[in-house]
Amino acid sequence: MTDTSTPETVAPRLDRLPFTRTHLKVLSGSGAGWALDAMDVGLISFVIAALVAQWDLTTEASSWIASAGFAGMAIGATLGGLLADRIGRRSVFALTLLVYGLATGASALAGGIAALIALRFVVGLGLGAELPVASTYVSEFAPARMRGRLIVILEAFWAVGWTASALIGFFVIPNVPEGWRWALALGAVPALYALVIRWGLPESPRWLARRGRQEEAETVVGLLEASPPLFGSRAVRPSVAAAQPAPTGGLGVGERLRALWAPALRRRTVALWLVWFCVNFAYYGAFIWIPTLLFSQGFDLVKSFGFTLIITLAQLPGYAVAAWLIEVWGRRATLSVFLLGSGVSAVLFGQSSAEWAILATGMALSFFNLGAWGALYAATPEMYPTSLRATGAGWAAGVGRIASIAAPPSVPLMIGVGGIGLVFLVFAVFFVVAAVAAWGLVEGRGSALAD
Repeated sequence: MTDTSTPETVAPRLDRLPFTRTHLKVLSGSGAGWALDAMDVGLISFVIAALVAQWDLTTEASSWIASAGFAGMAIGATLGGLLADRIGRRSVFALTLLVYGLATGASALAGGIAALIALRFVVGLGLGAELPVASTYVSEFAPARMRGRLIVILEAFWAVGWTASALIGFFVIPNVPEGWRWALALGAVPALYALVIRWGLPESPRWLARRGRQEEAETVVGLLEASPPLFGSRAVRPSVAAAQPAPTGGLGVGERLRALWAPALRRRTVALWLVWFCVNFAYYGAFIWIPTLLFSQGFDLVKSFGFTLIITLAQLPGYAVAAWLIEVWGRRATLSVFLLGSGVSAVLFGQSSAEWAILATGMALSFFNLGAWGALYAATPEMYPTSLRATGAGWAAGVGRIASIAAPPSVPLMIGVGGIGLVFLVFAVFFVVAAVAAWGLVEGRGSALAD
């Protein structure tokens, strides 16, 4: 039997596998958690629109409800990545689901804006940590030749969750007394699901091997090799190995953060942080406010929520096209093209007034922007070795969340200066900057993850 006691032998065995039933379990289990996250983030955009009407909130006051969640996400992303590299991907994944699920359920009982803002901050702590950890977790199971596509499929669960939030927003919030409370109460579901995640999924074998837990890593790899294949065949040759920076498995927190800026990693870290910052600012600035902006243009809640639901459905084909292109064009080209498409769509959406134009340009913005998110999540874990992967992904996401904190309160200010047209022109500029920065990333198509 081949010796599998080191990371160098675990990795090629993982990359040679077909897509198995165990891979499907890892992907669907992580994806369900991802969809529940998206449902929570999407719901708050509808809740804000409802509270503007029911509590007579100003747009400035209501923007801080969203920003509080993003502030928690910024802290959660940075801490979650560090924890995942230290105690494991699966444990942090489950813990974050539990934290934000309970806090979201408690938000339904908030009696005023101050309590709601405080609880949204706690929700953000859990949500911010979960997303980069989930993408890192799945990437470490996926065979190299299909890794990008599987991460885009994982990210596509976001569209499922956001569509669920749009359905709840359309059918529940406007039609049920205190409907926004019932919508938030549904967010408690992830607290139960966390137990399924914790006990039902295996730990990353790459992480186990890097931590010296060879027998456990061998058990997980053996489980994957024994699992029935669903499609694809076992690769005959090992994947081409990516350049591997010096091992950092034993570094402390400060040393691990400094390692992100080592000469071999500095350029990719700068490019990655810039992309994350720009995409977060434009995406959350736009999609958190779309229901409220439509309401402010004279559409009632039901109609504005209905428009948002239709726009949201365009996310799914965006992910599907990105999932195909990412293994054809590669990560950088796919990400850049979808970001440029997002920029053009944002300009057109900001100039639209007719109902058909709002729907068409809004769907285009949704299509391109969510396809770009899929490519970004696929590329991010590939920038770093296993010992730094969750830390690097978490800090990139954390920097992005700084932009998402600033975006919601900036929208009312920009509207006051130049109207909705200026708002979406600014978002377009951010998308273009991100498209250029994407070319500073390392192309990971077809390459093995660095261990």
